[in-house]
Amino acid sequence: MPARSDRGLRVLVVANQKGGVGKTTTAINLGTALAAVGEKVLLIDSDPQGNASTGLGVGRALRKKTLYDVLMGEQELLDAVVKTSVPGLDLVPADPDLSGVELELGQQSRRSFKLRDAIAPARAAGAYTYILIDCPPSLNLLTVNAMAAADAVLVPLQCEFFALEGLTQLMRTIDLVRGSLNPALELQGVVLTMYDRRNSLSEQVASDVRGHFGEAVYQTVIPRNVRVSEAPSFGKPALVYDLRCAGSQAYLKLAREVVLRERKRRASQQMELS
Repeated sequence: MPARSDRGLRVLVVANQKGGVGKTTTAINLGTALAAVGEKVLLIDSDPQGNASTGLGVGRALRKKTLYDVLMGEQELLDAVVKTSVPGLDLVPADPDLSGVELELGQQSRRSFKLRDAIAPARAAGAYTYILIDCPPSLNLLTVNAMAAADAVLVPLQCEFFALEGLTQLMRTIDLVRGSLNPALELQGVVLTMYDRRNSLSEQVASDVRGHFGEAVYQTVIPRNVRVSEAPSFGKPALVYDLRCAGSQAYLKLAREVVLRERKRRASQQMELS
């Protein structure tokens, strides 16, 4: 088992404005896999549908404090944390109230930085090595808050015909956020999801994405897998529901690749500073 990272917190926003690409599934299972390889992970559910919360077995009755309370300044982020059944993986849950944040924040100053300000104490506390933010499938104030708070964006990309078109839109949004709110925002990587080896279109999309984004695309590909799809209905990550299935094994491989990429990035930064 790899040793846990020891050089600060990395905040990754899991985003794609196109729905049905495996975004929440990736956030849940990557978070679980990172915890499994020794990282201390906080998953922030920033989608009013609360699917990440449900998928981790945190039902509505257990969501006493949510991200809505945090963004409205009524709770500290660390006070809204709920322990999950996965050792090393905590959650800040969401509920439908979150859909009203954009209207309620109105013209407040720093409305795009509410989440960044809330995360600051967690950075100082050093309680986590990774924070994953699961965004709604839209480019609204919640997504902007997540990108303004993040170090990098991790993009799940379904191996389907319109994938690159949606990715182009997302890259424009990242550039806009980088230009106005968060100059340090990076593209952490692109994760190819719902890959079907029996379908030539999946291979064509994967080839096109790798041709366009090069090394930014993770080598690990997440296959289309029934067990991964079933897991949320039982309130469990796929790795808990069926560790041996192809999807769970792929997310474990992805977690190792994420950690390795982070180590290389940090080593490169140290070389530049020395």
